[in-house]
Amino acid sequence: MAAAIEDSINVSEAYPMKGGDGPDSYAKNSIEQKVVVDATKELLSKAIKEKLELDMFLPFNTFHIADLGCSVGPNTFFSVENILEAVKFEYQSGGPSSEIPKFQVFFSDKTLNDFNVLFNYLPQNRNYYAAGVPGSFHGRLFPKASINFFHSSLALHWLSRVPKDVMDKNSHAWNKGRIHYSNNQDEVLKAYQSQYADDMDCFLRARALETVHRGLIVLNLLGRPLNCIEIVGFDIFGSCLVEMATKGVISEEKVDSFNIPSYFVSPQELEVIVERNGCFSIEILETLPQHVLSGSPSAPAMRAFTEGLIKQQFGEEILDDLFSLYQQKLEEQMSIAESKKAVVLFVVLKRKTLI
Repeated sequence: MAAAIEDSINVSEAYPMKGGDGPDSYAKNSIEQKVVVDATKELLSKAIKEKLELDMFLPFNTFHIADLGCSVGPNTFFSVENILEAVKFEYQSGGPSSEIPKFQVFFSDKTLNDFNVLFNYLPQNRNYYAAGVPGSFHGRLFPKASINFFHSSLALHWLSRVPKDVMDKNSHAWNKGRIHYSNNQDEVLKAYQSQYADDMDCFLRARALETVHRGLIVLNLLGRPLNCIEIVGFDIFGSCLVEMATKGVISEEKVDSFNIPSYFVSPQELEVIVERNGCFSIEILETLPQHVLSGSPSAPAMRAFTEGLIKQQFGEEILDDLFSLYQQKLEEQMSIAESKKAVVLFVVLKRKTLI
């Protein structure tokens, strides 16, 4: 198991969101992610009020928070402020004798994440200690029982790797001519489902060791159905690669072996995975109103989170033409894109007390 986890971590380290602060950077193309942070603020506050057991943490001088998949840009700091505001309110509600602890916040993402740009956005008037923690959330990041509150928003749909079977020509799941599982044969979907289940189990096993007893994990997850807007965006994007292969710009073989390592989980699947892990209870599992997110990713947004993958597979020289074609196709199919909505799950997990 350890070797398998290590292998997955090595693969997942490779492609963070696009760094810098240019027009195609993630920092400048994560508005939709901020919409989710804002939309879940009240749910987050309510969850902290009802599910966070402060009496378990009172002996500690420092309350530790970790945001996993923080990427670059200011969104992670907005999330942390929302968490701190709610936690402080609960301490203050305990009366004058309730001492508010110090707060240590860990901002974690892949080792190649642009932490320099991230910390350029660090609020100057913050009232917490900040640190960057490089590494994949599919493995261990922190000492045992050291984190009171984990948070992750719109990050856990990224897999540690492309499922092996979808790249195997001898497999029934070989995903020839497509880059994702959308509208596809059952074998491809099952391969993605299996990879997600394995990755999520690694995630939960790591967090189970790192979370204090009865500590919380709050997640914003992109979910299914299969025709959600993210799937439509990948379909359009895949058609661009196929068209470029038809014109001889890139090889058909490289398109056939290219797949997006991303999966959108259903609530039922998530329940099974968490129950099988056994270390956490699901305290809250809600689907946000579908009007929260709408519209396929624009060309700059799609480029912000796929450029690393594209450069590795096809080279840097096709980037401008590829994303220009994507934007053109997106505008041509705008009526379809606008009719689809994203599915966002708000999930609260509590670490079970060990016997």
